[in-house]
Parts: sequence; C-alpha cells; structure tokens
Amino acid sequence: MLYVTRILDAELEKSRRSFTGNNGGNIMPSRRTFVGMAMAVGGLPIVRPLVAGAAERGMAEQKNAPGITDSEIKIGQTMPYSGPVSAYGAIGRAQLAYFRMINDQGGINGRKINLISLDDGYSPPKTVEQIRRLVEQDQVAFIFQSLGDVTNAAVQRYLNERHVPQLFLADGSSIWDDPQHFPWSMGWQPSYRTAAHIDAKYILENKPDAKIAVLVQDSLGGRDYLNGVKEALAACRS
Repeated sequence: MLYVTRILDAELEKSRRSFTGNNGGNIMPSRRTFVGMAMAVGGLPIVRPLVAGAAERGMAEQKNAPGITDSEIKIGQTMPYSGPVSAYGAIGRAQLAYFRMINDQGGINGRKINLISLDDGYSPPKTVEQIRRLVEQDQVAFIFQSLGDVTNAAVQRYLNERHVPQLFLADGSSIWDDPQHFPWSMGWQPSYRTAAHIDAKYILENKPDAKIAVLVQDSLGGRDYLNGVKEALAACRS
C-alpha cells in the first residue's frame, strides 16, 4: 500500500507540473501531456480518478485546448457498425451507453463527454475518411479505442504527424508497440503474440501429441498470432 501511495503522489505531482507554469498559473495542456496522462492512468487503475481530477483542475481555465471547452470533452472513434465484423459494433454501443451514464451523473468536473463514434465498416479507406472528419471537422481531443488492425494502421501515420493521440486501441497487434516512430499511438488489449504463446504452451502441456491447425485473419493481428504460435512451439521443442 505504501508503494502504491508513493506512485500516486508522484503521478499527481507530475500532473500538477504539467498543467501549471513556473509562476503557478495554468498553461495550455499539450496533446503530448494527454498521452503521458493516458499511460499513467492506464497502467495504474487506482490513480485514474485522481489523476483525471488533477488534469481537469489544470484545464479548468483553458479556452482553446483541442476538443475541450468549459462544458465538453470531445473525443472520437471508428467502429465496424456495418460490414463483415459488425458484431464488434457492440463495443462502441456499450461505450456510448457508459459515457451517457457518466454524463447523467454530471460528467467530469462539470464537463460532458461527447464521444463521436462513426461507422467505418471495417474498411481502411472508410476509416481514413472518418478519422479525417473527426480530426479536421469535429476537432476531437483524441481518438479513443477505435477497433481493428488494418483500420487503425491506415490512419496511424496521419494521426502521429498531426500529434493527435490514438489511445487504447481495440487491437492486439504488435505494431502499436513502437513509441520511437509512433509516440502518439497506444494499444490497450494484450498482444495477440502473447496470447498465442499462452495457447501453444497449454496445448503442449495438456495435449502433447495433438495436431494443431490455426485459422486466422490474413492481417497484422492474424500474422502476429500465427508467428506467436510458431515461436512458442519452436521454443518448447528445442
């Protein structure tokens, strides 16, 4: 508990410094600050409400932070509400319902969360079109948990070049673990490669003589999973 308290104090102090100048006054929060905050919050669930509160207090007097006003925090995402994987659209609908609940309870320090969730049909060209609309027309603060590997990959460079955070992506591809080249992109779920290692290890321990067939999507995530299976089998048999 003492360890967690020390981490909490450190994160809150970093948050305070990020949103105050040398003279103690508020300064404009940058999108890089949002990414840093997201990393801290995502890694430490216990500090989520307190760090968010610190950020909100620091932004209270700002008038022109991207996607943020005195009454609203505007964020965006793309979801496959139509197309071959439309079942995953349930994720977007659940998130919209959750944010409606938060807003009904007063929002975040008086600001309502406006999640603009657009259909991309799991088609990369449509993703590009919808993300450009969210950034250039709707002017969202950041992109939040858009779904898919090839769809998110289609807009990764565009968002990073414009310093628009691409946060908590609903995909487990290893492409999101590249902070050197794409510091504004951040995955969320466990990697497909790690899942493959776990699955293969389980099979070898429980069905060592089994024949293994792998059916995957021919995409970034699918190839990550297949490579993970091959790596795990080779390591266990060496």
